[in-house]
Amino acid sequence: MRAFPNLEQCSTLLRIGPHLLANPVLLAPMAGLTDAAFRKIALDFGAGYAVCEMVNGKSDLWLTDKSRLRRQRAEGERVNARQIAGGDPSIMAEVARRLESDGADVIDINFGCPVKKVCRKAAGSALMRQPELIGRIVDAVVNGVSVPVTVKMRTGWAPDERNAVEVALIAEQAGARALVVHGRTRACRFTGDAEYATVAEVKRQLQIPVIANGDIDTRAKARWVMDTTGVDGVMIGRAALGAPWLPGCVAGRPEPNLRTKWGTVFNHLESIYTLYGIDQGVKIARKHVRAYLVNLGFTGAEARLFNQLTRIKEQQAYLGHLAA
Repeated sequence: MRAFPNLEQCSTLLRIGPHLLANPVLLAPMAGLTDAAFRKIALDFGAGYAVCEMVNGKSDLWLTDKSRLRRQRAEGERVNARQIAGGDPSIMAEVARRLESDGADVIDINFGCPVKKVCRKAAGSALMRQPELIGRIVDAVVNGVSVPVTVKMRTGWAPDERNAVEVALIAEQAGARALVVHGRTRACRFTGDAEYATVAEVKRQLQIPVIANGDIDTRAKARWVMDTTGVDGVMIGRAALGAPWLPGCVAGRPEPNLRTKWGTVFNHLESIYTLYGIDQGVKIARKHVRAYLVNLGFTGAEARLFNQLTRIKEQQAYLGHLAA
């Protein structure tokens, strides 16, 4: 079984264009969750790479506070990767150019999001049914920027419509420098178990790095996926919510003790308040605290009580009570 070497020995394992990653364990982009505050914590704990939240491919949304916050670079982030979604090649290329001029080091294109409001706009995993359009989008973005372009996708539209190999080859031919494959179809959303046979076939067919995503929540699972599929790395998504130390632990760092975990909760909240301001920060803190409390062994009752708090001092005092 292929074991991950220590972090300081991992730098040659995975490259995206000119960027050598710290290790092959990546944090997935998750809308409304992996903002600059969350990514900083995950990177500090040893994640090898992290991707910003998805930015809509519409120029009229560029100046909104929501878009600005999603584009913000995390403190100490060596490689700033920004994800875009949309179905118009020329618009996607223009947004990519803006992101590059704004400091992006990598542009990631989302062909994997299964959320209905994204798919209804002919974006995300809806495009898995249009491989030719995917090729035109990747080609337009690649030729519109000088930074590496990567792709995140699913295995297909539905279990009986798995076309990941076809789409992956098209993306590679169009100039993509790396590919992330989530081991589910769009129809599966996040239910059932991820399957990796399709991911393994994508890896066998491609020359560029391939990263596996889906249901990777332990170091043992990551090792098994890498050994089974031959992929170059793994990407952790939902399992890192409330456990931003997980990617680093999967890569080889020891799991933090309880005191450090509680310290992370309080530090994360302070970062959220600073990033979003008091009113919005209090609300955004709730979804993160809910996940932290689950990971710390609490029931839903504590999270429900926390969600009723409307002031920073109330939130801090309640968590201090739980941590005591």
